Amino acid sequence: MPLALLALAVSAFGIGTTEFVMMGLLPNVADDLHTSVPTAGYLVSAYAIGVVIGAPLLTALGSRIPRKRMLLLLMALFTVGNLASALAPGFGTLVAARVLAGLPHGAFFGVGAVVAARLVREGRQARAVATMFLGLTVANIVGVPAATLLGQHLGWRATFLVVTVIGLVAMAALARLVPYVPVDDRQSLGRELRALGDRQVLLGLLTAVFGFAGVFAVYAYLASMTTEVMGFGESSVTLVLALFGIGMTLGALVAGPLTDRALRPTLYGSLAALALVLVAFRFTMHVQWAALVTVAVLGAVGFMTTTPLQMLVMNKARHAPTLASASNHSAFNLANAGGAWLGGTAIAAGWGWTSPTLVGAALAVAGLAVAVTAGLMDRTAKGASRVVAGSPLAEDRAGVSPSSPRASGS
Repeated sequence: MPLALLALAVSAFGIGTTEFVMMGLLPNVADDLHTSVPTAGYLVSAYAIGVVIGAPLLTALGSRIPRKRMLLLLMALFTVGNLASALAPGFGTLVAARVLAGLPHGAFFGVGAVVAARLVREGRQARAVATMFLGLTVANIVGVPAATLLGQHLGWRATFLVVTVIGLVAMAALARLVPYVPVDDRQSLGRELRALGDRQVLLGLLTAVFGFAGVFAVYAYLASMTTEVMGFGESSVTLVLALFGIGMTLGALVAGPLTDRALRPTLYGSLAALALVLVAFRFTMHVQWAALVTVAVLGAVGFMTTTPLQMLVMNKARHAPTLASASNHSAFNLANAGGAWLGGTAIAAGWGWTSPTLVGAALAVAGLAVAVTAGLMDRTAKGASRVVAGSPLAEDRAGVSPSSPRASGS
């Protein structure tokens, strides 16, 4: 494994920690800044807004910047955003700081995925991308619980100071380990936008919105499900979240090799498994040991969708993949917000704490339907292309005979 992938994983660890730790710190922040917990919940949305806006915007602005320098600039912005969060004097300033910290998120993973894929030989690109994402999953096992515990004992500001230090360490690792990756001379903002407008890329992004929303419809309320339905105490919430993170890590490890071998079947299988596990969770939630096993499996099948989706949009936008790759993370954060909102709507309607599982299953099925439709359209288009390319009529119209060098592609 190239050491540069380790630098990308360390960066992903810091990003994952700051993204999810706010969920565990909301009571502390609300108490310190004299606001309510629901109002403090806007801090989670503020980060997601930053990701959605920043992914396409910063990627477009940096389309001509060498990849290594772009990664360093994005990590510097991330570090500044977390330092601003730690020093924020009031709630409004903290909201702005969270937006700032979220801005480089999608662009970093977009550029990082392209760099990771170029660091390894053909046939191992998905494994390289999955290795970078391991930092994100490990953050949910170690980073988020540890940062939450730190915030509870030393104050929430200490958490963001530690994440700031992680950002500085990540910058040093990127500067030392990532090689120079030049920008393709043909790359331009117009080329990136045209690639983003490809029908298969758009369908891939739509699959991410629906499919991953199924995960967040449940994950957003997992802490409440732990105490209200599973029957565990509040002290067990960290354990349950860590189990979900362990599942995510296992899913990332499995998804890389499977995606390299068969991209679309891996995507179809993970979305179908996600729907089934979500339905099963509605019932296993009432049996403690079964609930814990299901949480881990849910994390695994949920995160198994990320690598094939990332590789799909990169492959379909292969001549200008950076913007499409970054936009995929905007899609994931739209899924985050949309899934949490739909799951919360079901609970508010009086359908109970288990209702988000069925909402999530329906969203996963919708994502699977989009993915299968895209696959069938892609197969039909490729078949038609082969027929047209091999047609004597088409060759005659082009003034090329079947035996000519131009006809054979040489």
